[in-house]
Parts: sequence; C-alpha cells; structure tokens
Amino acid sequence: MMHDKLLIDGKLEAGQGAALAVFNPATGEEIARIPQADLHQVDAAVRAAESAFAQWGQTTPKTRSLLLLELADAIEQHAETFARLESLNCGKPYHAALNDELPAVADVFRFFAGAARCLSGSAAGEYLEGHTSMIRRDPIGVVASIVPWNYPLMMAAWKLAPALAAGNCVVLKPAEQTPFTTFHLASLLADIFPAGVVNVVFGTGAAIGDALTGHPLVNMVSLTGSIAIGAHILSHTASSIKRTHMELGGKAPVIVFDDANIDQVVDGIRSFGFYNARQDCTAARRLYVQRGVYDDVVSKLGQAVASLNMGDPNSEDTELGPLITAAQLERVAGFVEQASALPHIQVITGATG
Repeated sequence: MMHDKLLIDGKLEAGQGAALAVFNPATGEEIARIPQADLHQVDAAVRAAESAFAQWGQTTPKTRSLLLLELADAIEQHAETFARLESLNCGKPYHAALNDELPAVADVFRFFAGAARCLSGSAAGEYLEGHTSMIRRDPIGVVASIVPWNYPLMMAAWKLAPALAAGNCVVLKPAEQTPFTTFHLASLLADIFPAGVVNVVFGTGAAIGDALTGHPLVNMVSLTGSIAIGAHILSHTASSIKRTHMELGGKAPVIVFDDANIDQVVDGIRSFGFYNARQDCTAARRLYVQRGVYDDVVSKLGQAVASLNMGDPNSEDTELGPLITAAQLERVAGFVEQASALPHIQVITGATG
C-alpha cells in the first residue's frame, strides 16, 4: 500500500498545496502526483511539535527507549514493503534495499533506544564554596529535519532516532523526489508515538523547506544535502540563531601505495565507489595512486567497473541502478564529456554515447 499523507499532530492528512509529480527513475514513468503541504500545515506541524515537547521532553529514558524499540520492530515487520517502495522511488536494486538498508535502519533505532538510557550529566566539581557545578543534558525542543533523496529511509532514521532519544520533537521533510518510504514510516509513527512528537510535511525546499527551517518555534535545523543548500539555510536562519547540524557531502579519497594488495583495493572501490549508483556522500571519488602500481590499478579497476551489472532494480543480478532523475543523469554525463574532452584524460570504460 502506497501512502501519500502528511503526519501532523498525530493525524494523517492530505497536503493542501499544489501537487508534485513523483517518478520511477528506472523507467521515467510518473508513478504519483502528491499534494504538498501548504504554509498553514507547516505552521500546524511546528506548533504541534512545540506543544508535544512540553510533555515529551520530560519523559523518562525508559519511555523513549521502549517506543524506539517498538518502531524498530514495526520497520522489520514492514521491511519488504519499505524495500519495494525505496526501489520503486529511488531505482535502488530491491535486494540491496531489503538486505543492506532495512536491517541498518532498524538497527539505528535500536542503537539510540540504548543510547537514550545512557544520557547523563557529570559533576564538574566545586568551583564556588558551598556549591557544586554540574553538567546536565536537556533536549533542545523542536528540530526541523531535511532528508535527501539518496537514502530516504536511512536518513530519516538518522534524523529521527537521536533527536527522539534525547527528548526532542521533530518535523521531518523528505526530498520532493523520494517521499514514499517517509510517508509509510509516518503511518507507523502515528500509531506508536504521542501526537505531535513526530510530524511529516512534504514539498519543495524553496517553499516548504524555507517555511519550516525559518519558523520561529524551530530550535534546530538538521540537513543532509548540498553545500549550496546548507549555506542557504545558515543564511536563512541566521537572524534567529538556530542551532544547526549540517552534513554536506564530500569527495572521499582513496590513497594507494606501492605495497598495497591491488586486488583488494580494486574490489573495495568496485563495491564502495559504485554502491547506490555512486549517489553516496562517502563513496570513493578520488584515487591517489603511487607510481609503481598506477598502471596496474587503472587496468584492473577499469575491468572491474566494466563488470558491474546494470539493469532492472527487481533483478537479483542488478548491482547498479539508475541515477535519481533525468536532470541528474544529464549533469553527470556533462561532467564526463567535459573531462573526456581534456587532452590528458583517457576514458577507460563506460558508455560513450
């Protein structure tokens, strides 16, 4: 069952804004048109979170831990549904979503269920006669979390679990390209957590994202996304001095020395440089190879990458799915064309047309 409802104050409701088309990256087919939230719904979601925080922020670690464990169990029970939705909406190979990502998603909630019971303050000592200075940890309040399109469910878990474990309330916005698993997660959250503790809104960053992150009752913004979006949010929220948590991607390097086991190097790069169609902020992106093994690495890596199986995300043999959108495909192809036009660049493998 495909869900398309927002979660606001414990209730699932349709968005009241303009509809956005959602596509299957593997086929280019439009698979849904989903109404965005309107500004009143964004405001209602934030106010519901702020209202719920008065009680949720005072709950015991035991209470928060048990609910996170219940959510982890529910995710496992719905694992096949989540994997199908993630594959359909992102183009991920179904077997990879089911066997790699879903166990990790459930484990994130279980990890923070345990962490919730370990939050403690420590005595800092007597710095003033007759008084003891102490450190204690208090929840921040309402957290606005923005989730990217490359790992929609996993990133939702990374955003929600630590915030909830610490006693915060959350308003979560998935990427407009990939809302399906977040909507399905919202249907589970509605049955498990008190109303308002978790809210889910949907829409573009320019309209709904800005309204959410700039809301005066939001105390912290958590983003996983591009440097440009991170810079925009920092600028957009500067006047209210909100706390921010920014994971803004990266260009992970691999350094290969002459004494390295080249077969292991190549196998590792084949796996971790191209997993999730390279749409991964920790993917191996750059290689610095010592001269003595350079030619061997280039030759073997070219052969290994050429052996990657591309195809139907539903096939057990598929290793490499599609890029998320046609626009992203054009962007990446443009980089390849620009690079291949340079006189010092040699294309080792890959399609040329």
